[in-house]
Amino acid sequence: MAIQVGQAAPEFKLFNTEKKEVSLSDYKGKNVVILFFPLAFTSVCTAELCSIRDNYNVYTSLNTEVVGVSIDSLFALEKFKKEQNYNFDLLSDFNKTASKDYNTFYETFAFGMIGVSKRSAFVVDKNGILQYAEVLEDAGKQPDFDAIKACLEKI
Repeated sequence: MAIQVGQAAPEFKLFNTEKKEVSLSDYKGKNVVILFFPLAFTSVCTAELCSIRDNYNVYTSLNTEVVGVSIDSLFALEKFKKEQNYNFDLLSDFNKTASKDYNTFYETFAFGMIGVSKRSAFVVDKNGILQYAEVLEDAGKQPDFDAIKACLEKI
């Protein structure tokens, strides 16, 4: 069942590229944009996250942290982050728990891969309440960043 805007966002505990465990509750008091993406180093995922990198000041000006989440290992994400000079955390959902909790999960994906995160965007307010949810069935599309920013401006 899909999570709904207005309900508490599912808690997660995932490792970032610095091998530090990060949880949603670590961001209490700030808004959070959670971007699930299928796979590091792919063209659409790279373009999506570079867009965030290049506009990160917009998010920080709205008291917002951004995290990217994929099923890649933290070691692959570390290389991806370094190569692209991302200025926000990438979190490894290698065990696929957060992807399932946020109902953003392909059982089967391209090339016979099983268990990959769908491209999706969630906005969680400073109190941990889900304010925006967008789950894309087409991995070739990007989230609506204008709608995300509009949501952040309202909260």
